[in-house]
Amino acid sequence: MGEPLALDLVNTRWMSRGNLVDFLEDEQNVQTWLAENGFSEPAQEAWPALLETRDTLRASLTGPRPEAERRLNAVLEHGAVRLAVRDGRPERTVRAEPGWLAAWSTAGQYVELIDGQADRVRQCAHPDCVLFFLDTSRNGTRRWHSMETCGARSKAQRHYHRAQGRYTEGDA
Repeated sequence: MGEPLALDLVNTRWMSRGNLVDFLEDEQNVQTWLAENGFSEPAQEAWPALLETRDTLRASLTGPRPEAERRLNAVLEHGAVRLAVRDGRPERTVRAEPGWLAAWSTAGQYVELIDGQADRVRQCAHPDCVLFFLDTSRNGTRRWHSMETCGARSKAQRHYHRAQGRYTEGDA
């Protein structure tokens, strides 16, 4: 969907026709997600760490802050960045425990995202949607992860309620 890596991982679970869909429910889809995001780890090794990180990031976006921070820090303990200078140029080397490279990198990118744009990370305003997005609109008023899906559904619901004489200003 073009979201930052951390939100892309969180959004591997979504609602479809009232049912929760989990893209990472099988090893082949995990391998697809890893490859699409530039990771070469074997899916079987990375799978548990990705699921833990996805749940941790969702908790960080929605849950009580102290517990979410504890969980996020626990994920971040699985790797580190080694800094060096070679030929006058900075060099960064990521070291992660086996199976944790993609998950650790995703959590690290989440920390960078909230450090610089926390006020622009939002959950879709549609009441049946569980997706998150980075609001890149100029004035920062984007409400839906996608205008074509949730935005259109919200507008259709407002139109239906107006036609039925039941619309109030607070309706989504």
